[in-house]
Amino acid sequence: MNIVLALMAGIAIGVFFYAGLWLTVRQLLTTRHPVLLTVASFWGRTLLALAAFLLVMNGRWENALAALAGFALGRIAAAQLPPKGGQPRCT
Repeated sequence: MNIVLALMAGIAIGVFFYAGLWLTVRQLLTTRHPVLLTVASFWGRTLLALAAFLLVMNGRWENALAALAGFALGRIAAAQLPPKGGQPRCT
C-alpha cells in the first residue's frame, strides 16, 4: 500500500473514531444507560479502529506510521466538523 493511501486511511479512521466519540458524548445526557453506552462505544470504536489499522498496516511499519499520523490529523478534522442541532445543554 502506498504511504499516501495509508495516510488518507488513517485520517478516515481518526475521523470515524473521534466523530463516534463526539456522538457518544452527545447521547450521554439522554440515554437511560450511560455506562453501557460509554463502554460499548469505547470498545466498538477501538476494535474497529484497530482492525482498520491492521488492514492498512499490511505488515509494514511505514504504513503504520503514516496511518498513525493520519489518525492524529483525523482528530483535528473531526474537531472541525460542524455540530448538528446546536450545543447540548446540561440541566
